Amino acid sequence: MVKIDLITGFLGSGKTTFLKKYAKRLMEQGQNIGILENDFGAVNVDMMLLQELEGEQCELEMISGGCDPETHRRRFRTKLIAMGMCGYDRVLVEPSGIYDMDEFFDVLHEEPLDRWYEIGNVIAVVDARLEDALSPEAEYLLASQAANAGCMILSKCDTATEEQRRNTIAHLKRSLTALGCKQRADQKVLCEGAEPLPDQDFATILSCGYHIASYEKPDFAKGQSFESLYFLDMHLDGDAVTAAVKKMLKDPSCGHIFRVKGFLQNSDGTWLEINATQQEITRKPIANGQDVLIVIGEKLVEDAIRAYWKG
Repeated sequence: MVKIDLITGFLGSGKTTFLKKYAKRLMEQGQNIGILENDFGAVNVDMMLLQELEGEQCELEMISGGCDPETHRRRFRTKLIAMGMCGYDRVLVEPSGIYDMDEFFDVLHEEPLDRWYEIGNVIAVVDARLEDALSPEAEYLLASQAANAGCMILSKCDTATEEQRRNTIAHLKRSLTALGCKQRADQKVLCEGAEPLPDQDFATILSCGYHIASYEKPDFAKGQSFESLYFLDMHLDGDAVTAAVKKMLKDPSCGHIFRVKGFLQNSDGTWLEINATQQEITRKPIANGQDVLIVIGEKLVEDAIRAYWKG
């Protein structure tokens, strides 16, 4: 059977960055892997961020987004059937930050997938600088991801203070308690920064497994309060966009923005990846991009956000 791992985490937590490190270590062990980018969005930015991994030992697949949950689930199942015939040693699934965990477990218990795949690890990535105040919907998603995980990765620890790390772990415990899940004594929490994964941490992650947690699902648990806005072919200057995003994240008239991500093209034709959360804004060179910016959050006000691009 093919091992399948789920790498989950809330919006902007650092899933893709962690996935790159995890995938590279698996390939160093000689494993052939398939990566499935499983996003609800109409444009899959994270797929492009993983291009450097693609090669003889790694293939990338994606699910076309922009569809209703039932269609998305059907596409997820169909894609896993196709990938099950490719002879991978392991499949890694990276979903949206507002992913319903039940879809992963439900689909993998359907025929023929229950005969082809064995669930390996569920890994929840949490920003070590987690916001204190989250909406009830965001709190639910955070807790449900952590409740099912065999291991939790505190990402961006190299930019977080010790107090922020402690506060994030305390926040997770409160969220789990509110969901009706007590913090498990065997739940592993590892810190991850800019450096490659240490051998000991990689071994711990690789054997962390998963949990089927029992909790009551609230009415708002389908992620309907979250939305994405897509801005295409704007041809904007990188410095101007960065300044606009910085202001936009703090502007309540735009709604509650969790993340802005996408690509910018320089005048010389090269590309930059931009990734912004309430905690930080980063820009990095990338080999190939697409002229798109995606804003993800709750109760977004498109006109207010679009005004920043015009400005």
